[in-house]
Amino acid sequence: MIAPTSFFSDYGGHIRILEETLALQNLGHQITIVTYYKGSDVTGLDIQRTKALPWRADYEVGSSRHKLAFDLYLIAKVIQVGRNIRPDIIHGHMHEGALIGSILSRLLGVPLVFDYQGSLTGEMVDHHFLNKNGIIYPVLRRFEKMIDHMPDAILTSSSRAQTVLQDSFDVPKNTIHPLPDCVDTKRFDPLRFPELERSRLKKELGIPLDRPVLAYLGLLADYQGTDHIIKAAHLLFKRGEAVHFLIMGYPRVNYYKAYAERMGVADRVTFTGKVAYEEAPRYLSLGDIAISAKISATEGSGKVLNYMAMQQPVVASDTAVHREYLDEYGLYVSPGDIEAIANHISAIISNPDQRKSLGAELRNRAVERFSWNAAGDKIDGLYKAILAQHE
Repeated sequence: MIAPTSFFSDYGGHIRILEETLALQNLGHQITIVTYYKGSDVTGLDIQRTKALPWRADYEVGSSRHKLAFDLYLIAKVIQVGRNIRPDIIHGHMHEGALIGSILSRLLGVPLVFDYQGSLTGEMVDHHFLNKNGIIYPVLRRFEKMIDHMPDAILTSSSRAQTVLQDSFDVPKNTIHPLPDCVDTKRFDPLRFPELERSRLKKELGIPLDRPVLAYLGLLADYQGTDHIIKAAHLLFKRGEAVHFLIMGYPRVNYYKAYAERMGVADRVTFTGKVAYEEAPRYLSLGDIAISAKISATEGSGKVLNYMAMQQPVVASDTAVHREYLDEYGLYVSPGDIEAIANHISAIISNPDQRKSLGAELRNRAVERFSWNAAGDKIDGLYKAILAQHE
């Protein structure tokens, strides 16, 4: 596997890489992950890292001009490791991983699988790294299309992504294999966390025991709707609603703390900073309601599955990805509609029976439809089919 990121970090696409790897290892696959020099090691995983850049000891999450240098280092490491272990399959995550993987695929004559987690140019626009109306955008768009046509097969994190690949980049339908993000429903299970333990953690974090809690866990960024969550907290405060917001994740924690202070809701919003993946279920257990106010329609939204498994009603931006996960049980708002977010929160707080019913339906849906074990079986079957074609 090629992971052009600081694997492992406790967010988004990293969790998909981790869970896919664990599921495949359970089926007997031997996997080597080649990634950037930073990131946390994971017990039981073979992780090979690049050398550090001499002029840059750290780097931002997401799009960065420094990633070009990181990827040059990654190409060298991938070729070195690939020649050493002689893999049967190359599994590239994200567009850089697919591009680098195509180099090794040609060198070794082995098939390439592309794990597609969203449009490259779409993500760069969302991160304000690329101007959609600029002269570079169409060039990069053509470059993205070229990468999309390199692999033997593409795994997509949503059906929406399949549509984008077919309609916008002319990728043949038979190349695309939807594999939605999944969740470990044994780890993310509200029954693991009794009331006494939750109350103790609330006290540690300074969360009032007598207020319902709205939870968010993920990256903190405007394209994730973090500012909209804080604005909703402000609107509910003005209405006199006794709700506490628990915002978990990174980066830019101090920026959003200051924003909450300016909005007058610092005492109604708790920021935890980075939460380790193994601690995520315990922290999420504090939530009565969860939210994904993500504006981007080009990326997955795996955090929603964790909310579902924890039996929490979800207020979510009305996007195709959220609809795929939540179906009829989501509390949908138009992206950026602060008043609608606040209205849904007020309504679900005042109706505990509906809250319990929605939560139960969403957990059942997570258990029945979004299992990592089933995802591992699907990837395993795809590997075998591709290898058979290459014989």
